Amino acid sequence: MGFTPALCAYLAFSSHATGYGNRLLARRLADGRESAARIEERKGGASVPRPEGRLVWLHAASVGESLSLLEVIKRLGETDPELSFLITTGTVTSADILAARLPPRTTHQFIPIDFRAFVRRFLDHWRPDLAIWTESELWPALLTETNGRGIPLLLLNARMSARSARRWRWMPGTARALMRCFTAVQAQDDRTAAALRRMGLPREKLAVTGTLKEGTPPPPCDEAERSRLDKLIGDRPVWVAASTHPGEETQVLDAHRTARRGSHRLLLILVPRHPERGDEVQTLAQAAGFSVTRRSTGQDPAPDTQVLLADTLGEMGLWYRLAPLSFVGGSLVDIGGHNPFEPAALGSAIIHGPHVRNFRDIYQRLGAFGGAREVTDARELAQAVTDLIRPDLRAPMAYAAWEISSSGADVTDKALALILDHLPGAPARPDGKDTP
Repeated sequence: MGFTPALCAYLAFSSHATGYGNRLLARRLADGRESAARIEERKGGASVPRPEGRLVWLHAASVGESLSLLEVIKRLGETDPELSFLITTGTVTSADILAARLPPRTTHQFIPIDFRAFVRRFLDHWRPDLAIWTESELWPALLTETNGRGIPLLLLNARMSARSARRWRWMPGTARALMRCFTAVQAQDDRTAAALRRMGLPREKLAVTGTLKEGTPPPPCDEAERSRLDKLIGDRPVWVAASTHPGEETQVLDAHRTARRGSHRLLLILVPRHPERGDEVQTLAQAAGFSVTRRSTGQDPAPDTQVLLADTLGEMGLWYRLAPLSFVGGSLVDIGGHNPFEPAALGSAIIHGPHVRNFRDIYQRLGAFGGAREVTDARELAQAVTDLIRPDLRAPMAYAAWEISSSGADVTDKALALILDHLPGAPARPDGKDTP
C-alpha cells in the first residue's frame, strides 16, 4: 500500500504519542465518557482470553450500528458452530445495551483508541481471522495495521454523509490508501457508493445492498413487564416520543398539551436519547404543568400520570410495544434522525421531523408508501398525534411501515454471503455455493 505524506505523518504521530493517548483517556474518564473498570481495553488490553479457533472481529461505532450486527452474528454462529465473535464499540452506552443481547460465543470489548501501540497490543491478543467494519468510522492506524497483517477486511453497511465526503476530498491520497485496505464493501445507498468511488475504492470491490438495520430483529422486551404495564395503562390512548434531544422535548411537550385537549386521558411515554438527562427532562415536563412518573426511580404510571419519563437503557422494545404511535426523535432538531425500523417492525405508526439525513432513503420509502408522516413543528406534531390516535387512521400506516421493515432480510443475506466468501475455512454458503 502506498502511504501518502499526510497518512505517514498521522501514523508517525500515532506511533510516538502513547503518552498523549493516556492523557486523552484520563480526561475522557474524568468526563464520564469511559468505563473505569474497562479503561485498559481502550489501550488495547484484553479483559478476557481469546477463544480457541477461528475468530471474526466486528466493529461498530455505537448503539445502532452494533445492534444491526447481532442478526449477522447469530446467523453466522448457526452456520458454523465452531466460530467465535468479537464485537467492538467505542461508547459506554453501547456496551451496556449489548451486555444483555450478545449472541452465543460473542465477546464485547471497547475498541482501542487509534494509537499504534494500543492497536498492536489489541491485534496481538485477538488475532482475528476476519475483520468487519460498519458504517463510516475510518481509523487509519486500526485499518493499516489490520491490513498489514494480511487479515481480510470488509466494510458492511457503509454510510458516508455529505459532510464526511467533503472532508475526505481534502485528503484524496489518504482516502485512497484507506480504501485499499478493504477487500470488499457493501454500501447502504447510491450516494455513499459514489462517495466511496471518489475516495478511490475500486468499482469491482463495491456493491449497493441497502442498510443492515432493515434486517435487524425488533428490540426485545420483558413480556411479563409489558403485560403488567399494559394493565396499569388500561385503555388509555398512548404515544411515545423516542430518542429525543435537547430542544426537542419542549416541542414534544407542547404537542402533548395540545393533543390532550381532544383526548384528556392521553399518555405520553417520553424517552430521551441519553437517559442521564432524566433530571433535566423531568424538570421541563413538570415546569410545563404535567404530572410525571419516572421509570428510573421505579415509579409506575398512575391514572393521573400525563407523562411517563422512560429514562432507562435497553427498554425501547417495551415502549414501542406499549405505544401504537411513535414519534422518532433527533428529527425536529438537526441531529439527522434515528432508526425507524424498530417501531416499524413492531407495528407502530411513525411520525418524524424534517431532519432525517441519517436515514433519508428509508424515510422516503416510508413516506411514499404511507408508513410515516412528517411534521415540522409542535403544532404539526400535535395535529398528527390527534389524528393518529384514531385506530382507523393509524392502522393503515402501521401496516405499511411493517411491510417495509419486513422486506430487509435480503440485506442480511447478502452480508452473510460476503462474509462466508472471505472467511478462511468457512463452510458452504447457505445458498449452496462453496466459499472460495
